[in-house]
Amino acid sequence: MTTVKVLPHADLCPEGTSFEAEPGQNLCKALLAHGIEIEHACEMSCACTTCHVIVRNGFNSLDASEDKEDDLLDMAWGLTPQSRLSCQVKVGDTDLTVELPRYTINHARE
Repeated sequence: MTTVKVLPHADLCPEGTSFEAEPGQNLCKALLAHGIEIEHACEMSCACTTCHVIVRNGFNSLDASEDKEDDLLDMAWGLTPQSRLSCQVKVGDTDLTVELPRYTINHARE
């Protein structure tokens, strides 16, 4: 099992948390399964940037992003060199520390 540490986020995870995820599991699904209500407006089809995360530790252990993800990330709020769309990340064998950006490009949340 891989430990995923989520840094504190004022709305989604005020205290921060950590949980175990199976290698190969989709990061967005893992976050949702552990009570982190990350937005995923396109239902994880790599068509928006609302599930944007910043991988603070363990980034280099992830499979490389594809061109479609990179193109979408260019529109993400708070883009960094360690940014990924959580719907496109498969958890590997290396522990991850994830930061949830303060904002998304969505102006309204359902």
